[in-house]
Amino acid sequence: MDQKLYDDYVHLLNRELVLALGCTEPIALAYAAATCRETLGSFPTVVEARCSGNIIKNAKGVVVPNSGGMKGIEAAVVLGIVGGDAKAGLEVLQGVGDKDRKRARELIDAGLCTCSLAADVPNLFVEIRASGAGHTATVHVEYEHTNITLITRDGDTMFEDAASHLRSQADKSSLSIRDIVAFAEQVRLDDVRDVLERQIRCNLAISKEGLRRPWGAGIGCLAHERGDDVRSRAIAQAAAGSDARMSGCSLPVVVNCGSGNQGMTCSLPVIEYAQATGSTHDALLRALCVSNLIAQDQKRYIGALSAYCGVVCAAAGAGAAITYLAGGSCQRIEDTVVNTIANIGGMVCDGAKPSCAAKIYTALEAAFLGHEMAMRGSRFEAGDGLVMESAEETVRALGHVGKEGMRQTDTEILKLMLGKHSQS
Repeated sequence: MDQKLYDDYVHLLNRELVLALGCTEPIALAYAAATCRETLGSFPTVVEARCSGNIIKNAKGVVVPNSGGMKGIEAAVVLGIVGGDAKAGLEVLQGVGDKDRKRARELIDAGLCTCSLAADVPNLFVEIRASGAGHTATVHVEYEHTNITLITRDGDTMFEDAASHLRSQADKSSLSIRDIVAFAEQVRLDDVRDVLERQIRCNLAISKEGLRRPWGAGIGCLAHERGDDVRSRAIAQAAAGSDARMSGCSLPVVVNCGSGNQGMTCSLPVIEYAQATGSTHDALLRALCVSNLIAQDQKRYIGALSAYCGVVCAAAGAGAAITYLAGGSCQRIEDTVVNTIANIGGMVCDGAKPSCAAKIYTALEAAFLGHEMAMRGSRFEAGDGLVMESAEETVRALGHVGKEGMRQTDTEILKLMLGKHSQS
């Protein structure tokens, strides 16, 4: 395998599979707020949050982690101001305690923070502006959840780097299913072991918590009660993790493509399938390379946030990895991806909230169907809807629908969520 390609794939795994506490959009808000408070140098008396529509959509209905049940943008921002640790990145709220939660509730009730929609900004954009003790500070986060592009204090620029996210990215344009499978077969496991072991350990922990206690709508428990076959258990694992995460569980998870739901969907069904079928641990690690990178291959066309539900991409990756563990050829792995996204591609993202667990359930059902079809030598043919001649062309086509075709869908979803749409 070409060394640059190999290095890019290793870098992608290490860069994308990072720890995060709670849904990453509220965390982005809390991270920016904590950074703004540090820059200001005193506790603010006024805080303003300007956010892109996708940030608002994904932060509006989800429980902020470690908040004691608080939801929404203001809760995330104020909790970040009160008890956030910006140095902790995506785990910014890990150290929040009871006193912080009590004070945050009081400040929210007092109207410390206001939120507004920012126009003509990237899909992932947060601006926090805080004032107090005669000073003002501003922080921008753009493109990625902890990518700060601007810090100012009293109008003076302390930091500015609008292109930082471009320099730090690995070359995703080189991703392809066939190269991903070749990489999984050839990778020196010590190059990726630490990040994959952490994914296994952390994501299993929150999944077990989701099955142990009544989180959210209990989709994982419903899937678990449906049967004791490997398919039911695999789906239950991922859905249970989402049940807990979307309802404020304080356990961190390893994300993929900036999303905890996608990180869990990529990994937990594969882990369960490997254990149930007696696969070696090394085979599991190689399969996780397949699932995580195939999800990223799809997301590179769509972008971090859109109206296209990202768990579809993650489920297709999980299905591909299950086909890999079942001894399927590269062709069968490609067929699994095509079968999955031809079936469930286009499921809308209407924000982060407890029903995400149900979408994971649905997407993984499609992935298992896609896997079973592929193992029987069956694949949807070119011309069947958006299915193209090759798997990579099909991935690109669905990605175009997700990024460009569903742009207006995203706008209409946001209008409805904000109550600004006439439903005549």
